[in-house]
Amino acid sequence: MALTLPEAAKLSTDTLQKGVIETFARSSAVLEMLPFMDIVGNSYRYNQEAVLPGVGFRGVNEGYQESTGVVNQLSEGLVIAGGDVDVDRFIVQTRGNVNDQRAIQTQMKTKALALTWTKTFFKGDVAQDPKSFDGLQKRLTGKQVIDGKSGELTITMLDELIDAVEGHPDVIYSNKTMRREIKRVIQDHHGYTESEYDKYGRPVISYGGIPIRFIETDAQGNEIIGFDETGNATSLYAVRFGPEQYVSGLQNGTINVRDLGELNEKPCYRTRIEWYSAMAVFHPRAAARLSGVIKKDGGSGAPKPAAKASK
Repeated sequence: MALTLPEAAKLSTDTLQKGVIETFARSSAVLEMLPFMDIVGNSYRYNQEAVLPGVGFRGVNEGYQESTGVVNQLSEGLVIAGGDVDVDRFIVQTRGNVNDQRAIQTQMKTKALALTWTKTFFKGDVAQDPKSFDGLQKRLTGKQVIDGKSGELTITMLDELIDAVEGHPDVIYSNKTMRREIKRVIQDHHGYTESEYDKYGRPVISYGGIPIRFIETDAQGNEIIGFDETGNATSLYAVRFGPEQYVSGLQNGTINVRDLGELNEKPCYRTRIEWYSAMAVFHPRAAARLSGVIKKDGGSGAPKPAAKASK
């Protein structure tokens, strides 16, 4: 059974692990919504539908023309993501009790890992980092990439992005700078609402019943879905989730959190966070990307330098 991280956190009986999983989900609109399938071993093989078999009508005493569908056999390998949190005994003793100080550092490490995983979900490229996995930008090709042609966002573009996904997407992702652009386009439309909330009670805008979620910066403070395309353009992504059907996470066991205690080689307490995970796209139209979209003023969304005072 596939679970989202907020659901997995509810089932965890380990207090430390439960807190880490909750921080993961709170830190990322992707990890909050993405279902994770538990798999056996370190990889998962699956068939992705490519071409459906032909069907037809027949007359009495006639036969059908034989036809078979085409599937692409794919394989996803789990990657190892994580980190160690070391807190010096001096800090523990002089700045509070052991749980408080270590909890603060563990939470920060967890947030950094969640943001790094989220960045890989969109921008991952095994050719650049063989230890990671390919993200949506690398996986989506052909008709699943809609060219905005360095133009401002329009309602037609948004509808085209939605229509490129099989059935109905579960979410549209964008950077936070595009929030104003999206609201400008959809707020006068009858499908616009601002009355929904995420799993943690935070308000969410939606269009046509599809929540629009905004992606934070990465662990280094850089935009994950930035204005880094030709002409200072950016992308929006529409995604449909579903284990063994659309877009899903893969994992062998949930996020692992271990208190290793005090180290022998130095007077530090160590906590290790590790996750064996990946993602899979089970349907060729499970997600789509609208690329080449600019802000209305044509800028990148970066703050303008302050004007120099006249002498």
